[in-house]
Amino acid sequence: MEAVLALAIGILTASGLWLLFRPRTYQVVLGLALLSYAVNLFILSAGRLRMDAPPIVGDDAVDPALYVDPVPQALVLTAIVISFATTALLLVVLIAARGLTGTDHVDGEDDEA
Repeated sequence: MEAVLALAIGILTASGLWLLFRPRTYQVVLGLALLSYAVNLFILSAGRLRMDAPPIVGDDAVDPALYVDPVPQALVLTAIVISFATTALLLVVLIAARGLTGTDHVDGEDDEA
């Protein structure tokens, strides 16, 4: 399970960085979204990977290894909300920039090739 998660984080990070360096603004937005997904998975993996384990320690808890840490789950939930708002703001700014410049290139210049 850890190897699959590490591979998924690596693929999302590599794909996000590749898209982040593309010249079109839509590709940049997708790259930022993939990078945020990779960071969310990384934070979530910091709280131990356990299947079918309760996230909250009760009064009768004896072994803390039987439970999952709830703090990374709360951080990921907060990060999802923040990344959604940031992506919406970025899309509005990119639409306004396209209206002002007439192109969707990041640097504002079309490639004449």
